[in-house]
Amino acid sequence: MRSFATITTAWRRQATRTASCRSAFAVRFNSYVAPRHVNNTNPVQELQQRGLVSAMTSPDLVDHVDAGPTAIYCGVDPTASSLHLGNLVTLLGLLHFHIKGHTTIGLVGGATGSIGDPSGKSTERQPMSAATLAHNVAGIDAQFQQFFKRGRAYAENRGYEVEGHGGKVKVVNNKTWFGKLSALDFLGDVGRYARVGTMIARDSVKSRLESPQGISFTEFSYQLLQAYDFWYLYHEDGCRIQLGGSDQWGNITAGIDLIHKKKKTNEEQVIINSGADEKAMAAYGLTIPLLTTSTGEKFGKSAGNAVWLDEKMTSLFDFYQFFVKTADADVGRYLHYFTLLTSEQIQDVMTQHNAEPEKRIAQHALAKETTELVHGVEAVSKALLATQVLFGASLENVKGKELIDAFEHDSRMISLSREQVAEMSLDRIAVESGLCSSKSEAKKLVKSGGLYINNVKASDAAYRIGDKDWIDGAVCVLRSGKSNYKLVRAAH
Repeated sequence: MRSFATITTAWRRQATRTASCRSAFAVRFNSYVAPRHVNNTNPVQELQQRGLVSAMTSPDLVDHVDAGPTAIYCGVDPTASSLHLGNLVTLLGLLHFHIKGHTTIGLVGGATGSIGDPSGKSTERQPMSAATLAHNVAGIDAQFQQFFKRGRAYAENRGYEVEGHGGKVKVVNNKTWFGKLSALDFLGDVGRYARVGTMIARDSVKSRLESPQGISFTEFSYQLLQAYDFWYLYHEDGCRIQLGGSDQWGNITAGIDLIHKKKKTNEEQVIINSGADEKAMAAYGLTIPLLTTSTGEKFGKSAGNAVWLDEKMTSLFDFYQFFVKTADADVGRYLHYFTLLTSEQIQDVMTQHNAEPEKRIAQHALAKETTELVHGVEAVSKALLATQVLFGASLENVKGKELIDAFEHDSRMISLSREQVAEMSLDRIAVESGLCSSKSEAKKLVKSGGLYINNVKASDAAYRIGDKDWIDGAVCVLRSGKSNYKLVRAAH
């Protein structure tokens, strides 16, 4: 296989279409489209090689996957309207199975989301309104669908033969089955198999029982709800594997226990087992390490530092820059986690990076790969253009439409009519745009040489923005200091 440095890529071809990618801010490496190959690697072993397996319930899982196409699922409770970077690690796990021909199921917890999983939580989650829950369910459902669509395209661009070889993708909502199940039916069908001693001993419950806050019956019962999810998908869809973060181990094993016990009943023996041996019908659990930095810092909504997969919540620029800022100690690991580059290609990147670490070659590779995976090829050009603009480069060759597209969902861009702007002094525009909190602050900035129009230093607080300041008549860029930006879009 050709080296990472010498293969021409879709990035480079696309980059020539934008001024940003010809600038000094273009990423300093060549990514590539690899030669085509069929995906016959066992995805469990692939995840192990990438350091993405925390634990699995049985070593027989490898043989099960080798035996032929299977089905795997991962569930997410809709506690927000978007998935975040912590979820992306498990999504990559599903993607490795998908591109190798296995059925992947994304489960949105429309029912369990109203309860709240105590795993990894020190306090009980506040209940959501029905409207918020429905909104979040719709957002997560759409993201699951979009992730696999873009993930397939990304895999194809990296040489994987997905068309005709990739598995089916299915997105389900557990409210579909829980909505038809009464409390009495649930207790009779599931509760009879649960042992309170076993439930209390699970880490997610035990830690809460020992805390001053304790645990409610609602949260205590959560593990049974997730166990039933696994049973339902096992029974209805032939799903044999559940994937989750390492904090989900107790909930996953609860599902496997339920499946094992229900299979032992005569009724289910007829429906499911049909004379097959126990190993042939086994269910499995696979967990992935929780995302942390080399210093042990966690990422996610609960940690308060979530990087969202929805560009309306985390802009393309901020998403891209998060990875550019990755520490050297983490970047090699993240390249294995978040990309489909092979170990050899990653080693090639790291060799280039280590020769000139100040250029952050590995970080830019990671940023480009992950941005394409999550947001698509076009998003990379937008992120590079935003990087050019927000790092003070000349805007001489930048097109107004490209600039607006690059910041489409970014809170840094505001809309004002050209007529409004023409009537305002620069210090007032700085306030109206949110760049400064007051006209006096804006005047001080101008006086100290810290306020810029289109990355050119302004010298007069009374200056009126005119035709020459509008890029293609559509947008102008205001900046204070080194990193505080506002883009003023001409409203129609």
